[in-house]
Amino acid sequence: MPVTVVNWNPRRPVLRSRLGRLVPWRRPVNNFGDLLGPMVVAKIVADNKLVEPVISHRLLAVGSILNLARTGDVIWGIGANGKTLDHPARYRELDIRAVRGPLTRQFLLAQGYDVPEVYGDPGLLVGKLWPREHCARRFERRAVSVVPNLHDREHAAGRSDVTDPTDNVWTVLGTIAASELVVGSSLHAIVAAESFGIPARLVTSTTEPRFKYEDYYRGTGRADFRPAPDVETAITWGGEQPPSREVQPLLDAFPSDLWLNARGERAECRPLQIIPASDEHERP
Repeated sequence: MPVTVVNWNPRRPVLRSRLGRLVPWRRPVNNFGDLLGPMVVAKIVADNKLVEPVISHRLLAVGSILNLARTGDVIWGIGANGKTLDHPARYRELDIRAVRGPLTRQFLLAQGYDVPEVYGDPGLLVGKLWPREHCARRFERRAVSVVPNLHDREHAAGRSDVTDPTDNVWTVLGTIAASELVVGSSLHAIVAAESFGIPARLVTSTTEPRFKYEDYYRGTGRADFRPAPDVETAITWGGEQPPSREVQPLLDAFPSDLWLNARGERAECRPLQIIPASDEHERP
């Protein structure tokens, strides 16, 4: 029975008018940041030759999806959602290996959970799993990429340097990897850029609470981060100071014990191997 990697990707009406509520055509949102969790987990599992266990598990990795957790779920690098902090929890017990940042940790500590001080969004591993040169090889180099949050897209419409966060996930990652500077209100555009070593600057979202951004920046050692009020200011300011914490503790906290090793034995939590993708072995 498989490990289910939980992620947020609802299906929404194809037609956005009133007719959309009547015509049953739906398609997944496919916000690229919300697709990273299953991708990162699958690559780590493949690199370490882990196999599916007999007992099923649910793993939450990447995103502000704590509100999707259920009793018994394993938590690795996710965060609470600033929009749902006052919602009743649907879980009673959690197996927490790492969280996105200290704000999520404090939120869970207040509920009585034991939460290790292991911080980081697993999206920070993207640059190790799929190096910048690998992702950017089919894309034209560009000075700036503007990547808005899913709900801020209309505010960035009309710019030639905008990347839609709901485009194909490899297209978004490739465009980011080919950029010299990434700005916008998409948290995972910032995370992915910083995983590649690319300067990035957050633009204050018009729709999203500050919680997840502050959680991420504090979790990477930057309590004094400075969001820009708009895209042009972000470009003028340039990139934020880079993360000051290493990602190895996050990788070491990966719950490999949810799988079996090649001998059919329960895998141990141990230092994991990352094999960077190459043109010969993997073509996104």
